Amino acid sequence: MSCYKYWGKIEEIADKLSSYGDLDKYGDSALDDVDINEIIEILDDVEIIAHDREIDFDSAKHILDDEKMNKALKLIRKFYVYVGARLETENALKILESDDPKETFNSFQFYERYTGLLNNERQLAKFNEDKTFVFLGSGPLPITLIMFNLVFGCKCIGIEIQEEVADLSRKVLKKLGLDEDIKIITGDEKSIADLDYDILMVAALAEPKDRVFANIWELIDEDTPLLYRTYTGMRAILYAPVLEKDTRGFHKEVMLLPTGKTNNTSVLIRKIV
Repeated sequence: MSCYKYWGKIEEIADKLSSYGDLDKYGDSALDDVDINEIIEILDDVEIIAHDREIDFDSAKHILDDEKMNKALKLIRKFYVYVGARLETENALKILESDDPKETFNSFQFYERYTGLLNNERQLAKFNEDKTFVFLGSGPLPITLIMFNLVFGCKCIGIEIQEEVADLSRKVLKKLGLDEDIKIITGDEKSIADLDYDILMVAALAEPKDRVFANIWELIDEDTPLLYRTYTGMRAILYAPVLEKDTRGFHKEVMLLPTGKTNNTSVLIRKIV
């Protein structure tokens, strides 16, 4: 089925986002006063398109690469990043105020989606209590690190570039009683030079991709599995995918597509010389 059936809907969503203010000029603050339920409704509209299983990769590429759609996609992708950060931050703050922080964590909007991600990513590397897992771009609510630690027992290290975000996630881990097994450091991809680890993963929203992977290539060895999350098919309406040129110098070994409402495709690569 052609993805062009969504052309008008994509433009309609972009027009609605524009009505809140200039996202390019005001950034995230243009949406700060919008009720979270209204934000979720817009996200749901976007994800109906992203999750349409009848649209094949070639059909999706036609609309995602179309110049006429460029402005609309740019707005939708900015919105998607904003929603993720806002929901994570709000849940993190709720955990800090909660009398039952674990239950509050489990109530996170996208908790079930991360379960689907773990089911994929457990096939890409051997996660266990003897391994140290590093996640680049851990965010305010380090849900990936928390779930990898709880499910697989591995020691976890998150790398977060923004100090205030890193500090919030440290407080969340302490509140959950996980601060001994999960550490957060402030820095970028070059920080891995000072770490001892077995498996490295790059978050879907870690940017800029070309610089991130180029710096990792300089610091990682050929035996260490490098995983990354990206967006494929129509799910790329949500965020720009990792391109082949971004991962030059690496060999792609396995790519696992998302199922259900999970958004990320998970990929295993290794350095080649």
